[in-house]
Amino acid sequence: MDDLVDEMTAISIEEMQHFEMVVQIIRKKGFKLIREEKDNYVNELYKFMKKDGSKTQALCERLLFAAMVEARSCERFKTLSENIKDPELAEFYKDLMISEANHYTTFLKFARKYGVDTDVEKRWQEWLTFEDSIIRRYGKQETIHG
Repeated sequence: MDDLVDEMTAISIEEMQHFEMVVQIIRKKGFKLIREEKDNYVNELYKFMKKDGSKTQALCERLLFAAMVEARSCERFKTLSENIKDPELAEFYKDLMISEANHYTTFLKFARKYGVDTDVEKRWQEWLTFEDSIIRRYGKQETIHG
């Protein structure tokens, strides 16, 4: 499992670097950080995650949860990068889109590798179906994760 630990460490570092960039952009544009709002989309996905089963099933669930969040973030950053008028932000969102795509595929790869007692493809389809029901309820709200 060294490969999983190494990859998750790299992703964690990359995510913190992205956060640092976001903070710099916010300050450069004259805004201030505010308290993060509750993310209903992520919370609903979290509730869907199975909390019982073996350790490998729990790991697989967490990886699929993370893959879902990253996949949708990738899609949203792509849309933002293609539609925002600010060239600096467009490039920033494009870079984030590429990063999120890599994270999404990495999480799925590890779910498939380490989810030895889970039908990963079947479970991934269940996640997609559940997530579709969330999106349908939200309609056209403009949010990053939801």
